[in-house]
Formats: sequence, C-alpha cells, structure tokens
Amino acid sequence: MSSLLTESDLIHEADIVWLENTDGLDYVRQALDKTRRRNTRPPYLRDGRMVGYALLGSTAESDPDSGLYKRRVFFLLPHDRDSDPDGVYQEGAPGEAVDPRTVAPRHPGAKTTRSQRGPAAMSA
Repeated sequence: MSSLLTESDLIHEADIVWLENTDGLDYVRQALDKTRRRNTRPPYLRDGRMVGYALLGSTAESDPDSGLYKRRVFFLLPHDRDSDPDGVYQEGAPGEAVDPRTVAPRHPGAKTTRSQRGPAAMSA
C-alpha cells in the first residue's frame, strides 16, 4: 500500500501505540498494512523493526472482500539512520519517512528539517 498517506486514510484511528521511545529517532517510516484485528498489535513482516502502530476505533469497518482492516504501522529498516548513522540516510530520508513528533491519530506525520536532513541540520 502507498505510504504517502492522507487524513482520509486515517479517519478511523483512535490512538497511536509506540513500542519504543521515539525521542532519539529523527524519523520513522509509515505505511498502511492490512490486518485481521483493529485494536491489537499487528504482525510485522518486514526487515528491521516495528516502532509503533495505530489502534482503530469501534466504527472502523473491515474490507468487505478480505475482512481485513487498514492500519498504520511505523517501522525502521536496518539501513535507516538510527542503526547506520553514516549510511545512505546520513542526509535525507526515505519517501515514507516522517518525524515521529508530528504523528497523531487521524493525522499523517510530517516531514521536518530533522527528519529529512539529519543531525547536521539541527546544528546549523
């Protein structure tokens, strides 16, 4: 699913659950995943690690064909800046990256100077 999200993609979100402290993270990746349940920890089937996920409200409806719910998941891959600060994302960030400080239920995260340019931008 596309990771370029709009508020209309997120209208059924009730809360965001962070699995780790995001204070030290410049960015997290976000994507919509299809899951069987709306309010438990979703399965994680990517490389790297899940950092957080959205809980859906009781009015969220599953897809009539698949029976699955669309939920936002936040994750980081092994080559992201937090694990490899001198790597490919030393400057810049992946397209689906957002600053975790800007994430809220029903609102897509935002790109910030910190998320897009890395620690060097913070000292400028």
